[in-house]
Amino acid sequence: MSRTPLQRSHHAIAVLASLLVGCASNPRTPTHPKASQPMIESKDFGKTADGATVRIFTLRNRHGAFVKVTTYGAMFTELHMPDRNGRLGDVVLGFDSFEPYAKGHPFFGNTTGRYANRIAGARFSLDGVTYTLAANNGPNHLHGGLRALDKQNWEPEPVETPAGPSLRLHHRSPDGAEGYPGTLDLTVTYTLTHDNELRIDYEATTDKPTVINLTNHAYFNLHGDGSGDVLGHVLRLHADRYTPADETLIPLGELRSVAGTPLDFRQPTPIGARWNQLPDSLKGYDHNFALNNWLPNKLTPCAELHDPLSGRTMTVRTTEPGVQIYTAIHLREVTGKGGMAYHPASAVCLETQHFPDSPNKPQFPTTVLRPGQTFRSTTVYGFSAR
Repeated sequence: MSRTPLQRSHHAIAVLASLLVGCASNPRTPTHPKASQPMIESKDFGKTADGATVRIFTLRNRHGAFVKVTTYGAMFTELHMPDRNGRLGDVVLGFDSFEPYAKGHPFFGNTTGRYANRIAGARFSLDGVTYTLAANNGPNHLHGGLRALDKQNWEPEPVETPAGPSLRLHHRSPDGAEGYPGTLDLTVTYTLTHDNELRIDYEATTDKPTVINLTNHAYFNLHGDGSGDVLGHVLRLHADRYTPADETLIPLGELRSVAGTPLDFRQPTPIGARWNQLPDSLKGYDHNFALNNWLPNKLTPCAELHDPLSGRTMTVRTTEPGVQIYTAIHLREVTGKGGMAYHPASAVCLETQHFPDSPNKPQFPTTVLRPGQTFRSTTVYGFSAR
């Protein structure tokens, strides 16, 4: 059928409108940034107590998803991913400005170490020498000590890669820092891929035998930062076993089956489904799980987390042998982004790592790093919506 010029114009407008509506309703449709919009931007974020400038970088992929990474603590402060309707939302807890981070915080999104998690009695022996660390968690050492990696200002190196924008962060931890032996040269690389994955790569070398265990301590709420609790989030773990622990959360040294316990997430299960079965002393989850089919330096399926309300799903793959599931049970009287109050169960951490107290448990996978070796670890958080 032939159309007049005016009819053809109206038809073209209608087709264009339908295409735009289709793009808006399809969360998988790319929303490309403008050609002139850089994929890596940076600005000043604040100053440390000794006057050093803290920078914050925004990495944005082709679909408009973005992450904000700061040099302080080599941490990410925001992570915006689409829901089932294509709307971006920030899925991690944190603060709007630098000052609350500088005053001290519950490890929101930072690089944690030199040794993430706990070391019993704040000491370990290596090659016949005993090293004493800060006892900053009762009698134990936690997350690297008092002035650990999360409180250092790292050197940034932005890099555009085919996979997506990256930020490499470098830090030299001197011999004896927090009681650890060896000068440790560290690099943490964040890459926001064009497949909506946040990839974190860790590398380290040392000039003396030492121990190392690095993780990221992000607090995830897939419905959106400050939007309530995560008890309705559905979690699946690729873990048949966990490391039972004493009252100070130091592993007993064995691996035990999750079957018949509230730690059984082998099938997708709401986080709150067995909440009332947990010990009153915990009031939530703070447990280390041993991943199935783990092999050194091989990315292994770790977890899937799904929010039925937003449709967001996060998958986790890692080269680490374990994952600590922590439901923010110690969050109290913390005011976060936009003045939102954070409470226990406001988020869940999936801390991929070696097992707690491995330096004192020779039966666990080793965390020893020696001169001439390179420590490498990778964790990938992948996002989709359904």
